[in-house]
Amino acid sequence: MEYYSLHRKSPSVTFRNAVIQGLAPDKGLYFPKSITPLGRHFFEDIEQLTDEEIAFQAIRQFVGDEIPEAELRNIVSETLSFPFPLVEVGKNVFSLELFHGPTLAFKDVGARFMARCVGYFNRADPHARNTVLVATSGDTGGAVASGFLNVPGVEIVILYPDGKVSDIQERQLTTYGRNISALRVDGVFDDCQAMVKAAFLDPDLAHLNLTSANSINVARWLPQMFYFFFAYKRLKSLGRPLVVSCPSGNFGNICAGVLAKKLGLPIAHFVASTNANDTVPRFLKSWEYDPKPSVETLSNAMDVGNPSNFIRIRELYGDDKSKFDTEFSSYPFSDEETSDAIQIIFERFGYVLEPHGAVAYLGLQKELARFPDAVGIFLETAHPVKFREIAEKILSFPIEVPAQIEELMRLKKVSSRIGDYGQLKSFLLKQK
Repeated sequence: MEYYSLHRKSPSVTFRNAVIQGLAPDKGLYFPKSITPLGRHFFEDIEQLTDEEIAFQAIRQFVGDEIPEAELRNIVSETLSFPFPLVEVGKNVFSLELFHGPTLAFKDVGARFMARCVGYFNRADPHARNTVLVATSGDTGGAVASGFLNVPGVEIVILYPDGKVSDIQERQLTTYGRNISALRVDGVFDDCQAMVKAAFLDPDLAHLNLTSANSINVARWLPQMFYFFFAYKRLKSLGRPLVVSCPSGNFGNICAGVLAKKLGLPIAHFVASTNANDTVPRFLKSWEYDPKPSVETLSNAMDVGNPSNFIRIRELYGDDKSKFDTEFSSYPFSDEETSDAIQIIFERFGYVLEPHGAVAYLGLQKELARFPDAVGIFLETAHPVKFREIAEKILSFPIEVPAQIEELMRLKKVSSRIGDYGQLKSFLLKQK
């Protein structure tokens, strides 16, 4: 499999090089040169397949022969070492819980897959060294830190907006030590992401072999399609159209869902549910892409003003407005609406949502009004404890704290503060 830059000004590369480079030299995101739909029998027999087999069949064409089949199967198996339950929340509405991994967030899947791919590539060259730069608005950094902890030859540097992630999220970024470094940035997530992209293109840092573990990296993005296959497998017997709502910040999750549909997965409609950072909802109304600086909300992991992965979604749809109109919607919701949803869902169903899942639920309900015969799925992307201050304030009772979080609360946070790209560059040059 070859990957090309969506800016179309750089040479095509292999899967391995796309993973190691992260971003193309022309600043474009990498995208697979071909997408071959899975066979009819795959979907006819999907209920008889294990989740690991489904994931392997979905990902294998995008890896090609860069990783041997036995090794790739092992990577997939280690990636999927936790469950992905569907919980009914109202008639024909299901929460797809993606927070049962080690850091209690959906990004554990992509981070674990990418870490194991990089680990495999580095085993072939014991002298290989990589520095993984990560910009995070909340959960990415923790998942990457966990996934890459002690991976030989890899240093992790995480940038996060100071004061704009929850306490538990910050602890998951700043307490690992060893090959993990955390940098607090004076700014917002978009500032962190801009610094990361600038570092990739800085010739003075070429010797560090920089790459990214954000969803701009194909190895982080691609495995996120697994959840959509798992949900279909479990709901196929209902024989009804599926509408899926994703809480959307950098749009990696929903982009992976659209890719799954291109592989043949029968999803009738996608909803990109956003908070006040409404770049994509505005685009779908005006067909003019006008990103604005991000604003702070309760659903902080979605506080992204210029979502990187939306260009991949446009590529998947061939920038065809009619396809967007048929298969894809996007709606913004306020903090007040988000809080009300958390309260109402608990009162009606006894189910505790965190802010991102609440936004996804709201988007799903809006779209189901247009698809009355559909089954709805919304992605619950993080455990409520990661936003317990918000949830406890709304619901007026304590959120149960999992054992791994109790242990985390006893650890000391260690981070460095930076204000601009120059300071990031100085920090990186001191690493080697």
